[in-house]
Amino acid sequence: MLGAGAQGIEIFAARHHFDYHDRSQVREIANWFRSNPVEFNSIHQPLYSETEWGRSTGPSVNIIAPQKPQRIEAMDEVKRALEVAEMIPLRSAVLHLGSRSDAWDTRALENSLTAIEHLKAFASPLGVALHIENIPNEVTEPEHILEVLRVGHFDTVGVCMDVGHANFSQGVAAAFAILKDRIRSLHLHDNLGEKDEHLWPGSGSIDWSWLMREAAALKSPITGVLEIAHTPEESTAAVAQKAAAAFVLLEKSAAPEAER
Repeated sequence: MLGAGAQGIEIFAARHHFDYHDRSQVREIANWFRSNPVEFNSIHQPLYSETEWGRSTGPSVNIIAPQKPQRIEAMDEVKRALEVAEMIPLRSAVLHLGSRSDAWDTRALENSLTAIEHLKAFASPLGVALHIENIPNEVTEPEHILEVLRVGHFDTVGVCMDVGHANFSQGVAAAFAILKDRIRSLHLHDNLGEKDEHLWPGSGSIDWSWLMREAAALKSPITGVLEIAHTPEESTAAVAQKAAAAFVLLEKSAAPEAER
């Protein structure tokens, strides 16, 4: 990905992919970042605590779960992932409020406020900002994310707008219009507007020219992270080639009309 033009990396805290519990593995990753001209931009919170995912996978890491013991366990797991910042400096952490299809109600609001306040207090001394991602549930619909941030007075907590998720729910333009003042990062992937396909930009129905021009006009600087579905049969070289093409497409899309 470095050869493709990537300037930073977001690591998904999935233990079968990156075991953040294993200090030796964290040191190994830290050494890699010290030896390469790329930054550890962000970490995505764990979704499960097990080292293997499959039919036996336990409950999801849900920081706003209805049951208090599950919430405590989930926040402890997220904190373990955040502790990576003690060895590898990173800018931000992407959080999910709830799991797929969780409903929005007073309890969801209260649990979201408690979780963010708790994790914010833990992440701030580590120099890590929190970004709330819009996922396919009611809790993270754009209006509800803003309500959580407003009620909690979370002025330093941003939004990671997942454009693919927005495309098959509220619509990219509608979600962007609501969230734009709080957007600090983007998850970039495409789909046909019906399901979460994680296609390369330009392979679906998202208007990248509009989106990238709007993103470039935001007052606060943002980062964009390619979040593409893993295809095991593709070679590293093929993936890097597609990533390079995606970066060119996104950069061209962000340019004023006259410069294209």
